[in-house]
Amino acid sequence: MFTGLVREVGRVASFEDGRLVVECTTAASLGDSVALDGVCLTVVAGSANSLSFDVVPETVARAKPFRARVNVEPALRAGEPLGGHYVQGHVDGVGTVVAVTPEGDGARVAIAAPGLSRYLVEKGSIAVDGVSLTVAALTDDGFEIALIPHTLEATTLGDREAGDPVNLEADVLAKYVEKLVAGTMRP
Repeated sequence: MFTGLVREVGRVASFEDGRLVVECTTAASLGDSVALDGVCLTVVAGSANSLSFDVVPETVARAKPFRARVNVEPALRAGEPLGGHYVQGHVDGVGTVVAVTPEGDGARVAIAAPGLSRYLVEKGSIAVDGVSLTVAALTDDGFEIALIPHTLEATTLGDREAGDPVNLEADVLAKYVEKLVAGTMRP
């Protein structure tokens, strides 16, 4: 479980034969969960300056390709504050940045979110590339988010341009409500 509060931006050192190596200072042990751009991965090796992960074909098929810079967040530990929202690190879909518009010192970003609109509500939660955000507005094909200067500087979202893919994770509560309303949850 994660909060969507990115701890640092790491640099992809290599990604070959399913092994992803990220240069970062996040402390993690063998077997720990770490989210990279909102994708929950398991640490398979690490040092003071890097972490390694095995990435399976299922992950490659569901998430956007890893770029040179990635948002890094270690798993939430018991007793730590929950400042964002509950994020599982399970990508629900890949959206596309439609527009980035400066808004004061921040920015407003429109994102197309095919197949996810049923989980979105204005002022609800959404994770974009692993960052916990609030839906500022709904659009015909997705949603808009308002980014403060800190988020633009402390995450990779400040690098995003129109046409860029982004990993999206809808609020887990919305997914459970959908199942309950549909009557498809098993006792």
